[in-house]
Amino acid sequence: MKLSIIGTGYVGLVTGTCFAEVGHHVFCVDNDAAKVKMLQGGGIPIYEPGLEEIVKKNVAAGRLKFTSSTAEGVQESDVIFIAVPTPPQPDGSVDLSYIERVARDIAAAMTSYKIVVDKSTVPVKTGEKVAETIKRYCAAKVEFDVVSNPEFLREGFAVGDLMHPDRVVIGVRSQRPVAAMKEIYTPFQAPIIVTDINSAELIKHAANSFLALKISYINALANICEAAGANVQEVAHGIGLDERIGRRFLNAGIGFGGSCFPKDLSAFIKISEQVGYDFKLLREVQRINADQMERFVKKITDTLWVLKDKKIGVLGLAFKQNTDDVRSSPAIDLCQKLLKDGATLRVHDPKAMAKARPLLPEKGVTYLNDMHAVAEGCDALVVATEWDEFKQLDLARAKKGLTHPILFDGRNLFDPAEMEKLGWIYKSVGR
Repeated sequence: MKLSIIGTGYVGLVTGTCFAEVGHHVFCVDNDAAKVKMLQGGGIPIYEPGLEEIVKKNVAAGRLKFTSSTAEGVQESDVIFIAVPTPPQPDGSVDLSYIERVARDIAAAMTSYKIVVDKSTVPVKTGEKVAETIKRYCAAKVEFDVVSNPEFLREGFAVGDLMHPDRVVIGVRSQRPVAAMKEIYTPFQAPIIVTDINSAELIKHAANSFLALKISYINALANICEAAGANVQEVAHGIGLDERIGRRFLNAGIGFGGSCFPKDLSAFIKISEQVGYDFKLLREVQRINADQMERFVKKITDTLWVLKDKKIGVLGLAFKQNTDDVRSSPAIDLCQKLLKDGATLRVHDPKAMAKARPLLPEKGVTYLNDMHAVAEGCDALVVATEWDEFKQLDLARAKKGLTHPILFDGRNLFDPAEMEKLGWIYKSVGR
């Protein structure tokens, strides 16, 4: 099929590339001419495991093309996916100006029937507004359908998530676009759920909010485990084996971050307010998440006493492993708090250092390409992101480089008993 994807961020680029990988012909559209030029030349603006290889493969095969012209994307495709940002606003609601602008651009370029698919994460009833906008600004007055098709991609695992999805959700106002949407997703061999647009839009916010709830639940439980002398990892394993609960998203740490969970949680609380319901449970999820970082910082200050003029090594800047994304990253938040208290930092991240630099002050932060060099001359070492590489840290070398063998493990990568045996002062979460 001939498809276009408007927006080449994480969602748009991965979606378009994977659609091309299964045989569709895809135009990826972005108004950033520099980004389009980079993609046309074989460059990738984000780090996502496995993505670069299949981008190059499908560009070479002629199935994946990039353009800065929305009109070209609309005219060259039968189905148009909107995958532009929906950033948060100060009150927790979502900025839909990018969606509105793209809907107008699509309307201006349409001269025949099109299916317009909302892939961006949007509040319920956005589909209705997109349809109104296209109808209003389409000079040709052609027929069209608006579909909601929310994404469920995890950064760091996005290619695998799209190629092997748990489910595909298709929200429609009529049955006319259903066959085409099913044809697009047939190669992925996943369950397809067809529902109304409002339900499809709610599914995404409800799913992410529930996962955020699971994380905050295990973090609250970690605090009980610490107070009771229990091990949160053993507790998580025990409850996670219950198939009604499951083990995923039950890893205690310094809290969730990224571009989705914090934004979608705030948006869902605001959406609930707008329809007349105060979602107090989700407000508590937010509070627990914020409290988790404060508790971790307190562990550091309780151990080191005065942070002013202390030198601290930090492993990890991305909000999670396998990505260079630092948006709402707990690791960045932690660094900012340590710097505010007067510490200086030596930091390393396998992929995210370039994107972290604008978020941290130039003074007081040293960026290192070798994780083993981070500990040298530091008063303590902190693990802030759960990169697998950090599990291979040469602990003997790190211990030798530190002025004191102190490690604060915000991701529970190491075994407490083993660390104690090796002579470390070791502080983790919930153990």
